Amino acid sequence: MTHDEMEAIVLAFPGATKGTSYGKPAYLVDGKFFTRLRRDDASLVLMDVSFDEREMLMEAEPGTFHITPHYRDYPSVLARMETLHPGSFRNFLERRFRKIAKKTALKAWEKAQAGA
Repeated sequence: MTHDEMEAIVLAFPGATKGTSYGKPAYLVDGKFFTRLRRDDASLVLMDVSFDEREMLMEAEPGTFHITPHYRDYPSVLARMETLHPGSFRNFLERRFRKIAKKTALKAWEKAQAGA
């Protein structure tokens, strides 16, 4: 996936904007952390991934999914943007969006998705 593809997917979610998180460029939804691209290894931070799922992903696709010591204690995984499938990325973001979006935005988005 290219940077442009990644950004188009992220910003297609209602309320998604560019911002910062802990001083780093990030994408937010309603001011809450959505995802970010780690410049040092061109990996995306994907939140709300259980520890068991993370282990399974890293075992199944070690070229894409990985973790650093910083993220070890958080329900998250890192995914190398270059090898991450856009559909998979969208699915991870959808999970996060459902957790952090305002209820009214989520209902409107779900209604639009049902009609698509």
